[in-house]
Amino acid sequence: MLFAAGFGTRMGELTKDRPKPLINVAGKPLIDHALDLVEKSGERNTVVNVHYLADQIEAHLSGRGITLSFETPDILDTGGGLRHAMPFLGDAPVFTMNTDAVWSGPNPLLHLAKKWRPELMDALLLCIPRANAWGHKGQGDFISDTHGKGARGPGSVYSGLQIVKTNQLSQIEQTAFSLNLLWDRMLQDNSLYIDEYPGSWCDVGSAEGIQEAETMLAHRNV
Repeated sequence: MLFAAGFGTRMGELTKDRPKPLINVAGKPLIDHALDLVEKSGERNTVVNVHYLADQIEAHLSGRGITLSFETPDILDTGGGLRHAMPFLGDAPVFTMNTDAVWSGPNPLLHLAKKWRPELMDALLLCIPRANAWGHKGQGDFISDTHGKGARGPGSVYSGLQIVKTNQLSQIEQTAFSLNLLWDRMLQDNSLYIDEYPGSWCDVGSAEGIQEAETMLAHRNV
């Protein structure tokens, strides 16, 4: 599932009349950077949630075999959006991926799939060492022990990509809620794991991130 419903307020005027997933980075809309990775990973069932300026994303994705999950009248945040899309996704573990980042290195979906251990994990989050997280100015989101079990704290930056089981979503009462509520349950059960990506990644949540992403991609192609 690709998250594409947000308002993109950090983009300022760029998202006044265009949804953030359609902002161009290195000559290609952000959502197409994500979809290229999905296609190359071999995943076939792809769902995109939409809310803000949904008609533009619908037109952009028309004819590409992608299912849209419309969030109306209200946006549902990441956790609520994932639960709302479950009729299209089924009950098996799913990839969820933000559409406001670009990657430089091995396909992150394939990398994460190789590390997935469903007998141990309820979620496996792909994180970025801060030195390789372009455009990110925070202290990081997660730390992990030698076995990969995650905890919150200054450390690696969550990339917006994970594999997650969805069975606990039905236990959350709110309609609109962040995936953080689901992760908190898994952290209590010691079933949330962290893996670090070996390449580079750039957050394109703001207008400044566009230039940083293009610089990162240019370095990759040198």
